[in-house]
Amino acid sequence: MNQKLTLTVSESVVRKAKRYAKRENRSLSDIVENYLKLITNDESHADNKLLTPIAKALRGSLKMPDNFNYREELDNRLIEKYLK
Repeated sequence: MNQKLTLTVSESVVRKAKRYAKRENRSLSDIVENYLKLITNDESHADNKLLTPIAKALRGSLKMPDNFNYREELDNRLIEKYLK
C-alpha cells in the first residue's frame, strides 16, 4: 500500500530532479522511494562500505527485469569475449 509523503525541497533541486527523472524515464516518486529503501536497508549499509562513491551514487538507478539472471548474463558475456 502506498502512502502520500510531503517533502520540502529547494526549488532548484526539484527542477533538476524532475529533469533527471524524465531523462531516466522514471518518476520522481520512484527515485525517492528507491533511495529511501537503500538507506533504510541494514544489509545495504554493510555493502555500502565496500563501494566507491560513484558506485554508491549509481546503486539502485538501474531496473532489471524480474527474470534477469546476473550469473547467466555474466557467463554468456565471458564466453562471447573469450571463446568466440
